[in-house]
Amino acid sequence: MQAAPATAFGLLTDVTRWPDWVPGIAQADPGALDETFQVTFHGHRFEIFVGELVPLHRLGWSGVGAGVQLSQAWLLTAVEGGTHVVTENVVRGPGTQSLNTLSPLWASRLHTLWLAQLKRLSENAPEDGLA
Repeated sequence: MQAAPATAFGLLTDVTRWPDWVPGIAQADPGALDETFQVTFHGHRFEIFVGELVPLHRLGWSGVGAGVQLSQAWLLTAVEGGTHVVTENVVRGPGTQSLNTLSPLWASRLHTLWLAQLKRLSENAPEDGLA
């Protein structure tokens, strides 16, 4: 994407704004600790635990709830003219049926939407990096 890593990282770590741009997130609330938060994803409540946080470069979390375990990792690398973003998502558990995750297309589409929204918002953010 044609935006600085700080801009994309800022969007990813501003959990309270996720419902505005992350597909399927209806609500996001900070947790009692700096490295926890809760989200409502497709009608299911999840407790999320941040496992990796290297400002501007790496971010990773795992979540549990509704018979589902999920994890997501982000790697942001500065490149000429912007940021190269790599992300991986894993969703598993007996509750995945209620999230329609049995279809490989579901995970692929969700992954594509996350990246497209992050790119759009990062590239349209003010130059000070605050989206």
